[in-house]
Amino acid sequence: MRGWRMLAVLLALLLTASTSFAAGFRLPEAGAKAMGMGFAFTAQADDPSAIYFNPAGLTQLEGNNVMVGVTYVRENGGEFSGTTPVDNVSASKSETQKSLNFFIPNAYYTHTDKSTGFAYGVGIFTPFGLGQEYENRNTSIFRNQITKIDLQTLVVNPTVAFKIGNVLSVGAGIDLMYGKAKLEKTPWAPPLGGNLYNIELEGDGTAWGYNFGLLLKPSANFRVGANYRSPFTLNIKEGDATLSNISPGAAGFLGGLTSTKANVTIAMPATFALGVAYTIGKLTVEADADWTFWHSYGNLPITFQDQRPPVLVSSNAQKNWEDVCAFRIGAEYRVTDPLALRVGFVYDPTPVPAATMGPELPDATRLNYMLGVGYKTGAWTIDVAGMYIDKFDRTVNNQNNTTLTGFNGTWTGNAWLASLDIGYKF
Repeated sequence: MRGWRMLAVLLALLLTASTSFAAGFRLPEAGAKAMGMGFAFTAQADDPSAIYFNPAGLTQLEGNNVMVGVTYVRENGGEFSGTTPVDNVSASKSETQKSLNFFIPNAYYTHTDKSTGFAYGVGIFTPFGLGQEYENRNTSIFRNQITKIDLQTLVVNPTVAFKIGNVLSVGAGIDLMYGKAKLEKTPWAPPLGGNLYNIELEGDGTAWGYNFGLLLKPSANFRVGANYRSPFTLNIKEGDATLSNISPGAAGFLGGLTSTKANVTIAMPATFALGVAYTIGKLTVEADADWTFWHSYGNLPITFQDQRPPVLVSSNAQKNWEDVCAFRIGAEYRVTDPLALRVGFVYDPTPVPAATMGPELPDATRLNYMLGVGYKTGAWTIDVAGMYIDKFDRTVNNQNNTTLTGFNGTWTGNAWLASLDIGYKF
């Protein structure tokens, strides 16, 4: 276990920050070919990223395959205009989140024995991530709720697959997740003089899950795929909570306390995808319906070991997120045997209800547009893809001046992504 944790930490260093690029905080960026086709890849699943998108697809490969890649993300800071429950609660304010640049890695190894129809492999990818940061922890209009949040996850997924007859393939795997989280905020209380202190909470933990998939090929040109991935419950136990810049108004209640331990539980959802792909000559088209069962994210409990009411107390923020279904469509045109051009589109609805939306994730329904290119040369494959995320403007009125949560106002934002995978067959 110690060796696994060290490997996970080293790989997680590739993520210099995290954020969410499907609705909620899901990250489907696990393969460049799939991205180029709008992640409509459940029925095709014909490269090593099948471990993520549909493990049954491993039976379509040949011999040994290695694929490594990375997705670069440029998130332009979201912009807010409206009111918040700090400072003058009725005055209109504005704030722009920090723009983020970071990288999401993926890596796969697979082996397929075409004579027996048996395949196995292992994948490493990042299925969830969340990150936001505001410019100034002492003056941000959201400082009492959040000034920075960073959730990073990494999954190692050993997988096996079998071909049953000429039509059906099945695959399944076990998922071991390593996750780390960091949260910063500045509690604010006017009766005690305003800002109380700066708090940083940081910790890590592990979680187990599983996945399985089915692939039907009734004919050479027609494929149907299904893929299920189980939920994860990430328990961060005895994370470090550090207090600094303590105000005189809070010092008396804290009694010299500057650090304590905290436990956090983050419930990550199950997912299910169903896809249909059809090939006509050089053209392959696929459409997927992709469900994320966000109802598991009902609350976010944070428990402090040493509490000091009323300035340091445990919390259990209600989230009550809703299940959503994203619709994905993609196409690939093989110009020549080595060269393929791809295009994709995703309608991705938000699971975040207006009543519980907060500045840690001011989410909105989004439209995703993708382009991609693939090229083969000998035993090598190179896949690149680009993606633009157009988030809908979203207006929410959930400000509570008693609990000092929420806001009344409008959010805007967008992001750009670029992905590269390099594969080798031997």
